[in-house]
Amino acid sequence: MQRASDVFNAEQKQDVGQAVASAESRTCCEIVPVVASASGRYDRPEDIVGLWLATLTAVVVWVMFPRESAESGSWSAGSVSLGVLIMVAGVVIAFIVGTVCGSRVSWLRRLFSPKEQLKKEVATRAREVFFDNRIHHTAGSTGILIYVSLFEHMAVVLGDQEVIEKMGQSSVDALCGQLTDELQKSHPADALIAVITTAGEQLAGVLPRAENDNNELQDALVLID
Repeated sequence: MQRASDVFNAEQKQDVGQAVASAESRTCCEIVPVVASASGRYDRPEDIVGLWLATLTAVVVWVMFPRESAESGSWSAGSVSLGVLIMVAGVVIAFIVGTVCGSRVSWLRRLFSPKEQLKKEVATRAREVFFDNRIHHTAGSTGILIYVSLFEHMAVVLGDQEVIEKMGQSSVDALCGQLTDELQKSHPADALIAVITTAGEQLAGVLPRAENDNNELQDALVLID
């Protein structure tokens, strides 16, 4: 699985941080970009891949090692026992290999993870990050989270109370739509910079920066492995 810390080099992290500082120079909002490797554990796909591979192995062994009945006067009927042993060993090995592949191959885990589960895990994790990073503790309730989860290929944008009231939920949702579109065609760093810039422009109109405004949260990209 791709680790968030491996996706960004030092220059890209600095560029994202500068984009945050530039956007916040025009608005009183605190913008926090976060990229996570994954939002959930997803154990079920590992078992499913293992079961599928074990079933396929059982079928292959069944076809390749046909059962032979003993001929009259012959004691060489051991092929049945051998076939059973081969099938059991093959099924066990295939299940282990399948679970390992299911745990390490991202596209396999996504394939066997229900879309609704992925969305639920990302939404839940985004809310946790929103509170864990104290975005909800800004003085004017003007925090905004831009969250990207790499494994699920999903993103969430969450705004605090004042952001939703002044900007509107539809505008926040539009930022999320822009983020997902940008992620499909460019590097996550470029996608984040584009959305942070757009957010800064829109927020400056409804929540402009005051002269005595303090920077309450660090202007930096947060990476969660």
